[in-house]
Order: sequence, then C-alpha cells, then structure tokens
Amino acid sequence: MSTIGLIGSGLIGGTVARLAVAAGHDVVLSNRRGPESLSDLVAELGPHARAATPAEAAAAGDIVVVTIPLHAYRTVPVEPLRGKVVIDTNNYYPERDDRVPELDDETTTTSELLQAHLPESRVVKAMNNILYAHLGELARPGGDAGRTVLPIAGDDAEAKRAVAAFLDSIGFDVLDAGPLAEGWRFQRDTPAYSEPYFSEGHSLAATLGQGADPGPGRTVTADTMRAALAAAKRYRDMEDR
Repeated sequence: MSTIGLIGSGLIGGTVARLAVAAGHDVVLSNRRGPESLSDLVAELGPHARAATPAEAAAAGDIVVVTIPLHAYRTVPVEPLRGKVVIDTNNYYPERDDRVPELDDETTTTSELLQAHLPESRVVKAMNNILYAHLGELARPGGDAGRTVLPIAGDDAEAKRAVAAFLDSIGFDVLDAGPLAEGWRFQRDTPAYSEPYFSEGHSLAATLGQGADPGPGRTVTADTMRAALAAAKRYRDMEDR
C-alpha cells in the first residue's frame, strides 16, 4: 500500500486519513499548528499514522492530499512535491478566502491556481464536492452495489489513474470529468456540489445555514453524476448568452 501525505488534517483531511488507514495505507498528517496538535488523531489512527510538518508530509507521501482553506494555498511547500501526484480538495468561499478576481471572472479554477503554484506537480481535483460526513459514511468495498461515485479532474492521465486507484481502495468509484480546467463543473454552487449525496429531506443549505444534521448519505451513481456535471455546463452556457 501507499503512504498518503496530508497537508491539512481537519474535517476532510481527518476523514481521508481514517479511510486510508482502514484500507491499509500509511498516513503522514500535518497542519499549520504543528505535529503536537495532532496527537489525539494519531493515537486514534494507530501505528500506521504519524504527525509531521507540511514539508515532511509532502516529502513522505506517494500521493499528497492538500485540504486547507483556499486562501492558504501559497503556503503549500513546492520543492518536496515536485513530480508528485497532489489531490486538491479546495473550494472557493469568498467570505472566508477574500475575493480572488480570476475566480470571480471564471478565467481560472481553484485547482488551476494550485497547479500554477506547483508547476512540477501533477494536481488532480477530487473529494471537494462531498460533505466530510458523507465521505466517511458512503465508502463501500469493491464490488458492492452501493458504491458511490466521486468526480475527478486533471491534466495528467497517469496521475488520474493513481488517484482513481487510491479512491477505489478507500471505497469509491470514480468519474473522470476531464482536464483540470473542467473542475469547475463540481465546484461550489453547481448541481454536482454536495447536494447529490444528501438523502431525501436533507439539504446542504439546511445543514450549513441552520446547523441541521446532514442525515445519511445517498449513493450517487455514475449516471447521476454525469447528469449533474452536464447540468453545470448548461447553466454556464445560459449565463454566457
């Protein structure tokens, strides 16, 4: 199995770490507060986990997951990630990240910003469009009829295969949404963002706005995700008219 480096070990990072360890991977966790702040999570995960600095996690990982607020993407270490596969889970929240003109005018995407910061890494966008609770809950073993699909986007075919293999190992099927520039199709405020994974009677708006229980996750098939990605394209085309 692989070693998974995590730059950021919050809700998504912690969930990915738990799934990775359960699948037999080793994980190296990091955050901005330092390794000592991760002692409880490391103890929970057991001998296949250790805490480190972001640079150390980047150097150790065969695949490295960047799961930090978008406004901090320039703090991601460049040198230890050269040539590596990097999974980007970022989303743009202007109220948190401040305004980014090139995202507001849609001349680039969040993952393309990270790719520009890491020019010799191979960035793949994944796991940004699902609530951490549903990510942890919906994982299923290979061959299970209830497997859920996660979309990915990237420019490097080999990197996408590596990410697909990792996601398969932790319990998910993959739908390739195309090159990295197409990652906008499953970013915030698109039909593919979070909502497909909510069960009937629950919604992202209620969860975020009212602090409601997100409820059990709902299995998302490849056909459902394709339709959501296509709907995002239709909505953008209408806006551009």
